[in-house]
Amino acid sequence: MRIGDSIIDFTLPGTDGKIYSLSSFEKGKPIAVIFWCNHCPYVKAWEDRIIKIGNEFKEKVQFVLINANDPNKYPDDSFEKMKERAKEKNYPFPYLFDESQNVPRKYNAQRTPEIFLFDQNWKLVYHGAPDDNYEDEKKVKKRYFVDAIQSILNNQKPEISETHPVGCTIKWKN
Repeated sequence: MRIGDSIIDFTLPGTDGKIYSLSSFEKGKPIAVIFWCNHCPYVKAWEDRIIKIGNEFKEKVQFVLINANDPNKYPDDSFEKMKERAKEKNYPFPYLFDESQNVPRKYNAQRTPEIFLFDQNWKLVYHGAPDDNYEDEKKVKKRYFVDAIQSILNNQKPEISETHPVGCTIKWKN
């Protein structure tokens, strides 16, 4: 995906028992599609920050997490473990499972976490990492994701629209 591309639809089960597609979300409201999983140390490092961002902006931006990892290779990423994780961490957003792995292929996603932020017209405005320091939140100098959200909420183009996603590779099936 390139900046300016339209969001790509999906139909996936959520840890809350619902089936989600783009029609499950409010048109005209920004949406963040974030490729995610349970086991990745990068996801774990950023997890509380993403939850905090989700809670901070939940009235203005929609969030959806998608795990497409092969649970045969990484049992911690199974749908059952996803349900446990979402409940344990009280995720304020849907957490979906893509067993087919079709969605990350369509988005050309490679990592977890990997953020695709779409504006009110569901055009891609930011792609990449949450911020510039997964290891230590206190040492973050650039909050790429939050800055991009604030820009689009102010009807502006994000100053930084793309960063290199930092994280574990998506665990593809053979």
